[in-house]
Amino acid sequence: MDGTLLQSNCKISENNVKTIKDSQIPFTLVSARSPLEMVETIDSLDLREPQIAFNGGLIFQQTAQGKKVLQESPISLDGIKQVLRVLKQEFPDVSCSLYDLDHWYIEKIDKGIEYEAQVCDFDPIIVDFVSLLKQTDLKIFKIMLISFEAQEMKMLNEKLKQLNEADLNVTQSAENYLEITDHLAKKSRGVQYIKELESLAKEDMAAFGDGYNDLVMLEQVGTPIVMDNALPGVKNYAKFVTKDNDHDGVAYGIQTYLTTK
Repeated sequence: MDGTLLQSNCKISENNVKTIKDSQIPFTLVSARSPLEMVETIDSLDLREPQIAFNGGLIFQQTAQGKKVLQESPISLDGIKQVLRVLKQEFPDVSCSLYDLDHWYIEKIDKGIEYEAQVCDFDPIIVDFVSLLKQTDLKIFKIMLISFEAQEMKMLNEKLKQLNEADLNVTQSAENYLEITDHLAKKSRGVQYIKELESLAKEDMAAFGDGYNDLVMLEQVGTPIVMDNALPGVKNYAKFVTKDNDHDGVAYGIQTYLTTK
């Protein structure tokens, strides 16, 4: 969604909405976002297909009764504790957020939280993480870390990828964002779910992406389309490169590469 379907103001353009609806192509959002951050776009597009949140950690369907969970892979409690321990000991200035199905949890408001709050449609809940993790029914699907220092982000990324590799998936989704999910939470898993649900062949599927967390998804489809504003190296995975997200690259890609006879 971010950097792809949504413009820099984190809104979907009227042209993208109209083009997607007019195409009549079944459309699934595959995002690192939480469901709460996806609802506005889902409603704008009138989507009733399964949607993929938390980089594949949660597959759900928006219904009249609310969110119907179809598949889920929360992070293990041990994995969460390992990440928080590293942050406290080595990266105390990194902004940290935890997400469950319906909430955004933080321990303090800092520069990173203020930055993220500008593009969110809901507010974080300030809690003590130690107390929060004592809740027996808690399911955390994503840990989001924000740093505005390039070297710090590089070191943080490298350090966390050494942790408990069998249980954690660590992905830099944007320049300042590092996201940790369960090791099963990959966008390719969500694509595979849709593929099996609809009995599709790889050649029947297309995907748009711009970030490193999109690479496994782009490899799963027959028509990978990459945004002009993509992170370095991502265009190497493209069959086509479309316009950037501020110039309706998704709409252009649909019209030029998917619906043109």
